[in-house]
Amino acid sequence: MQKKIGILGCGWLGFPLAKYFVKKGYQVRGSTTSLDKILSLALHEINPFLIAIHNHHSEGNLDYFLKDLDVLIINLPPKLQSNPKSNFVSKIRTLIKKLNNCTTKNIIFISSISVYGNTLKVVDESSPTYPETLSGKQILEAEKLLMNCTNLSIKVIRCAGLYGPERHPVFQLAKKEILHNPNQPVNLIHLEDCIGIIDLLIDNPIQSQIINAVAPYHPTRKVYYSAIAKELNLNLPAFESSDSAPGKTVSSLFINRNLAYEFKYPGLNI
Repeated sequence: MQKKIGILGCGWLGFPLAKYFVKKGYQVRGSTTSLDKILSLALHEINPFLIAIHNHHSEGNLDYFLKDLDVLIINLPPKLQSNPKSNFVSKIRTLIKKLNNCTTKNIIFISSISVYGNTLKVVDESSPTYPETLSGKQILEAEKLLMNCTNLSIKVIRCAGLYGPERHPVFQLAKKEILHNPNQPVNLIHLEDCIGIIDLLIDNPIQSQIINAVAPYHPTRKVYYSAIAKELNLNLPAFESSDSAPGKTVSSLFINRNLAYEFKYPGLNI
């Protein structure tokens, strides 16, 4: 029997993830809030759904989207900067009400390492969380709400900064005049590695687990971005030498100990 996978949120990660599972022969449902993207999903053999989850209600056929899924991947961005009135925690509460009434119990929630804040040390999955941004605080609260649902099996993947062939932080940094925090370690993960880790967790029997998805290489911002800018022929601005906040290094302890996953881009190459 074909595995049925639902990806709630087919954005920069969700869309290639859906295409990856289609190639594996799975039945894939994908949601978007954009009418223009419906055709694009369908052309890649993804069953498209126009769904929007709001603070207190949802639009679209969310009940049918969730029906009889083997795995649900929640990949909803908080979007707090573009929509200040949005409340990510309320959206997750709206979703949980639907989840409690459906048969889908195996759930993966795409989270972020922003929940750790900017602590000055090495952190792993067992480390305390100190989110500093509004987005980080709401993502952490959403994690807790989902993991408190005892009738669901929740795997929380805290992703580092995602990059890939068409998206890399260096392109935004190259537009700035001065870059800060030259000595902070880099915490990134390539799109293909993030997809590979999610794939491994689809059939993993673990329940209620937090996993950091981050590459094992953590050079300083100055060393890494200077090298990438040179490789891409970009003029990277000067780093502020007096700004030396060390920042955090995120360790993927669970992946190292429990998953036989080999990173395709361990050195953060492009």
